[in-house]
Amino acid sequence: MKVEKTVTIQNKSAEELYRFWHDFENLPTFMQHLKSVTVINETRSHWVAKAPLGNSVEWDADIITDLENQLITWKSVAGADIENSGFVQFKSAPVNRGTEVKVVMEYNLPGGGLASAIAKLFGEEPEQQIGEDLRRFKMLMEAGEIATTEGQPTGHQ
Repeated sequence: MKVEKTVTIQNKSAEELYRFWHDFENLPTFMQHLKSVTVINETRSHWVAKAPLGNSVEWDADIITDLENQLITWKSVAGADIENSGFVQFKSAPVNRGTEVKVVMEYNLPGGGLASAIAKLFGEEPEQQIGEDLRRFKMLMEAGEIATTEGQPTGHQ
């Protein structure tokens, strides 16, 4: 399966956004499905993500390409719970409108289509997650915080 999402972030340079993203231990601050990312060395990191029904999945990933302020590509190493690869690209938006951040990810869920259908039922589908993650990244970078309605009353009586 392949997921592709792009967001434009106002008033932030590609350099600023790349620098924040490249510190992979920052990613769980806006990627809600991530429990943790631990940097092992300059090219390898260990990822722990939430899975449906309170489970977790883990994998190590290697940086394949790292073009400062432009592009980071990765690929999970053998033995990953979820095989995945992809890239995040940072480029100036047209007419000085900020920076476009594009994420493309390919993954193989264990269990194939059945696992994907179950994940959708529990709101854990990667396409949905990546879109929400990029919206939170935009809020964090533009406003310095992530707006949330968690803990607020719904207005129903």
